[in-house]
Amino acid sequence: MWIDLVHFTPGLSLAGGLIIGLAAAVLVLCNGRIAGISGILGGLLYLPRRDIGWRLAFLAGLVGAPVVAGWLGEPARVDIDTGWGTILLAGFLVGIGTRFASGCTSGHGVCGLSRGSVRSLVATVTFMAAGFVTVLVQRHLTGG
Repeated sequence: MWIDLVHFTPGLSLAGGLIIGLAAAVLVLCNGRIAGISGILGGLLYLPRRDIGWRLAFLAGLVGAPVVAGWLGEPARVDIDTGWGTILLAGFLVGIGTRFASGCTSGHGVCGLSRGSVRSLVATVTFMAAGFVTVLVQRHLTGG
C-alpha cells in the first residue's frame, strides 16, 4: 500500500469533519432537522415549499464555502476524467439510491450513525460497499 504524503491532510480532514459535525448538531438542536442534503434539496422541490429560508441558506453555504476557501487560499483543483453523459447518469443513479435508502450519505452517515440508527448503519454500509465495488471494477477490473 502506498500513501501519497503530499495530499495526506489529517489535520485539515479532522477540522472539516468537526465543522460538518458541528453544523449537523446545530441544525438538529436549533431547527429539529437532519442535515441530509437530499432531504434539504428535495424539500425545495415540493409544493407548498416550507422552510425555504433555512434550506436555501444551507445550500448557499454548501456551494459558497468552497468559493470563499478558494478566495482565501489556493483553489481546489478537480480533475474529472469522464464525459457529461457519465456524470449525468451517475447523478441520476445516486438520486434513485437516495430515494430507495430514504436519505443520502450525509443524512445517514453523519446524522443517522451519530444517533445510533440501525437503518442508517445498514444504509451507510451499503453506500460504502457499493463505492468499494465501483472502484474495484472501474480501476482494477476494467483498467479505467
